[in-house]
Amino acid sequence: MFPDEPQFHRIVPRSGVRFAITVDGRQVEVQAGDLLISAILLHQSALRRFEFGDGYRAGFCLMAACQDCWIKLGDGRRVRACDTVARPGMSVTTGVVAVNGSANA
Repeated sequence: MFPDEPQFHRIVPRSGVRFAITVDGRQVEVQAGDLLISAILLHQSALRRFEFGDGYRAGFCLMAACQDCWIKLGDGRRVRACDTVARPGMSVTTGVVAVNGSANA
């Protein structure tokens, strides 16, 4: 089952330019300096689909060692979400949320 609530929440407000990126066809607002893992999990509960079953993944080590946070950029490159900084206009495909906003089953 896929929960609809975001996995991450900002606890302390911080300064920084806000801009949009596209995640699975949806525009989401992020802040300068956000890593993709934060940018994505501030808006959904999972980072990607589990490739060996029906579950979802949200990253594991958060320091680019475990290989659990690979996602695809709009240009086809695969990157680790936990060590890639979000950039204005970036497009990301996670496979978690369909373009209509519902969880992919």
